[in-house]
Amino acid sequence: MPCTSIGSRSPTCAIAACEGDGRAFRGAGGMFQGEPAQFASSSLARRGFCRDCGTPLSFAYNTPEARIYITIGSMDDPELARIEIQYGVEAKIGWVQFCEDVPGEVTGESAAAQEFLAQMTSNQS
Repeated sequence: MPCTSIGSRSPTCAIAACEGDGRAFRGAGGMFQGEPAQFASSSLARRGFCRDCGTPLSFAYNTPEARIYITIGSMDDPELARIEIQYGVEAKIGWVQFCEDVPGEVTGESAAAQEFLAQMTSNQS
């Protein structure tokens, strides 16, 4: 998936459902080609993944204004995607030292986020 323009921020997420930022899969299976498969991981979001090997590729909420978050490791040049924010820091493993100087956000921290997430039904087992 060639990418020449990175959005305003590159995030990372510690929530288990996100399955990391994809860097562990860099170079594991060659180039990704074609349209990614989609999985409705909940009633509020969908996740893109490689239909051949299952590598996580993206995440997006089902709202018109939602950004599509692409896993850093699935990019052609991950060096272009400097991490600028961490999501789901409440799920971060205590002994893991990763991006300690990068600001973080707790899931559902604001009242608006809590209201949005209260509508969620998980489709993951």
